[in-house]
Amino acid sequence: MKENKGEELLSLSLGINTITTTTAWCSKKRKGREDFMASDRKFFNLLQIRDQMLRATNTKRYSCGVEDGKNSLQVIHLLLAAAAAAVDTNGGDVNTAVDALGEVYKTVSLKGDPIQRVAVYFADALAARILTPRSPFYQSFMLTPTPEVEFSAFTDLYRASPYYQFAHFTANQAIVEAFEDEEKENGGRLHVIDFDVSYGFQWPSLIQSLSDKATSSKPIALRITGFGRSIQELKETEMRLVHFANCYDNLFLKFEGIFRGDDATGRSIKIEENATVVVNSVFYLRNLRSSTEISDALAVLYSLNPSLVVLVEKEGRQRQGGFLSRFMESLNYSAAMFDSLNECLPADSMERLNIEKNSLGRDIKHAIVNGDEEDEYLNHEVLQETWKERMERIGFEEMKLSSRSVSQARLLLKIKSQYSTTDHGSNGGFRVIARDEGKTISLGWQDRILITASGFTRRHL
Repeated sequence: MKENKGEELLSLSLGINTITTTTAWCSKKRKGREDFMASDRKFFNLLQIRDQMLRATNTKRYSCGVEDGKNSLQVIHLLLAAAAAAVDTNGGDVNTAVDALGEVYKTVSLKGDPIQRVAVYFADALAARILTPRSPFYQSFMLTPTPEVEFSAFTDLYRASPYYQFAHFTANQAIVEAFEDEEKENGGRLHVIDFDVSYGFQWPSLIQSLSDKATSSKPIALRITGFGRSIQELKETEMRLVHFANCYDNLFLKFEGIFRGDDATGRSIKIEENATVVVNSVFYLRNLRSSTEISDALAVLYSLNPSLVVLVEKEGRQRQGGFLSRFMESLNYSAAMFDSLNECLPADSMERLNIEKNSLGRDIKHAIVNGDEEDEYLNHEVLQETWKERMERIGFEEMKLSSRSVSQARLLLKIKSQYSTTDHGSNGGFRVIARDEGKTISLGWQDRILITASGFTRRHL
């Protein structure tokens, strides 16, 4: 992708001017609110337009010319017009929103430029937001991938992009160093409490790093307490990790999976006595849906008395302000993610389509459809504070991450560039940034920061 094209796609600096233009477009097109029964035909027609787009996808080629830039700007205007109409203060202008979404589907392709591709999922999300789960059309826009397909998409993203690997390797480096600092007192025992263990992809690299430190006469005992979204997923994660750890005779792994539905607060955690205790929070806190959930989670975190809390979160302010401003922020972030995949996978790659449809696209739909504004306190007060401020309020202080963490992150990007499958031959758009006097390390894509890692220790009184 040409440099000026990338800047145009990723800046999306429409701001107030775009919202003003969107409002004017809506005023011109608004015909008055109709009830949902009368709009069924419009949604049926919208699905037909969407199906035509999907069928035509195989005949469209990826390009990045000047004309595509103009089309991208048009798509953004249409999406914002649909979003503005969908959340109109009078209850939503269904006709205007559906008309705008129809124009989006006529303009985009799943093999187009990043804005075209990401727009498909935002259009689906807006259509589903206007409907209700009871509508016969709802599932057409919100088709949920099976757990097997989700796992496949996550695996493809993990292999192709440095996104998750940066988060996991940076966190693991800090964990190893915390273990080393207490090696004389911990008796070779490390207890990691993972608030979102997911598929467990973070932990094989930690197991290997600890094994490199251990000996047959001085083995290391690693206990992982991991929270998961399903019992089956936790069982599969345990099986993978135990199988991997069995390859090392100088490390003993004990995995304890906790289904979040049985213990939403985490108060049943049993701490490994005399071990170095580390809390791992990677992409977890931002998913909490209320100020009460956040407060409860942080209270539990503090009560565990950990030597280290590793915090990795997405950059951005998706939950602040009204729906339109959060929609815009989400569009900016997602456009950067889709654009970054061009450096990792070919435009016609089935892996790229799998990632965008069943991982990134699924997340977009979930965020837009479920992104309500019921908790005004959460949206406008609590999350105006940074996670650093919230951690400091409960008794933690941010620590400086080591130079090894930065070096390892930069080495990761260098290695990923060597295995790039694109014609560009490198992951040149990705970059590692050390900030806040070395207290945070971020992964960026061009001029956008994607995720940031930081570490916290309990404040000494």
